[in-house]
Order: sequence, then structure tokens, then C-alpha cells
Amino acid sequence: MNSINVRIVPTVTAAMRLTKAAAFAAALVSFAPAAVAGEPIEKKGTTPYVTHFIFRPLMSIDTAELGKATTLEAVGTTQNMKGEKMLDKMSARCVALNVASGDKKYIDGACVLADSDGDKIFSTFDTRDLDKAQPKMDCGTHIITGGTGKYKGITGSEPFACIAMPALAGSGDYFAMDIPHNTSWEIK
Repeated sequence: MNSINVRIVPTVTAAMRLTKAAAFAAALVSFAPAAVAGEPIEKKGTTPYVTHFIFRPLMSIDTAELGKATTLEAVGTTQNMKGEKMLDKMSARCVALNVASGDKKYIDGACVLADSDGDKIFSTFDTRDLDKAQPKMDCGTHIITGGTGKYKGITGSEPFACIAMPALAGSGDYFAMDIPHNTSWEIK
């Protein structure tokens, strides 16, 4: 039986080039994710972003002509309006208390934003706290109180607007809203 002689690499020089190319490719693959994950974020800025929310009523106290209080859960995602990384593609979850009693109508609550690394930003909000310098942000203000991971030490203020979306199909009194924010923040 005749043997078959197959030469995959014709010379020692070619074999060395192939080995160096493979080592270079392996180095790129192993270091590239670290470079992206370790990409520093700015320490201070102003960021316009929108959170696309679905609100779900959790519980209500309704006393006919006296008033109503409803707890709400809101979940959604963020979209940076300048296409930047800060406050973009984060998951958002909030709990709120919606009160309507006589002339008093407000919503207070707290939110947490989480990025794909699991780092979080926490804020409280109040619809009675309006930034008169930003009349288009006429729904309230978030106060950023802290963060974890790359956001550790973050503080800031987020005046926001409320844009009602079309009614959602189905039961449960769910509703959708886009919440544009104009955020001034700093990480110390």
C-alpha cells in the first residue's frame, strides 16, 4: 500500500509565521474583552436619556370621594439620546406611590437602573419637585443617591417629563409611558 505524504506547512519559516499569527490572535481574543469591560466612564456629565416604561398597579386604597392611593411597579429600558454609553441600554425597575386626594395629586418613588455588568444606580423621585429652569421637564425630578461598581459614588439630579403612550391591550390596568430625563451627574 502506498503511503500518502501530506505537507501542511511547507517550511519551518512558514510554520513559525503560522505559530506567531495564532499567538497574536489568541492574545487579541483574550485581551479585547478586558479592554472593553474595563473601559472607563467619565466622572461627570449631562446625559439626556429616555426610559421606556410599562407600569403595573400593585395595590389600591380607594375611598370614593376622599381619595385614592395606588402602589405601582414600573419596568423598562433606557436609551441614551446622544448614542453614548452612559445611561444607555440599562434595565429600569421602580416602585411608586400614586396619591390623589382633593387638590393633592403626586407620585413619589424610587428606581434602580442596572447595566449589563450588573452595576446599579439608585434614585428617588418626586413629581412635586420641578426644575423651573427646564420647563419641558415638567413631570418631576429624580435625585440620584448612589451606585455600585463603576457607578459607586454617583450623585445627581434628573428632571423628567412624562409622555403617555397608547393604551396597552389586555386586562390588568397596565399602562405605558416614556420618561425623558435630562441628567446632571457626578461620580466622586
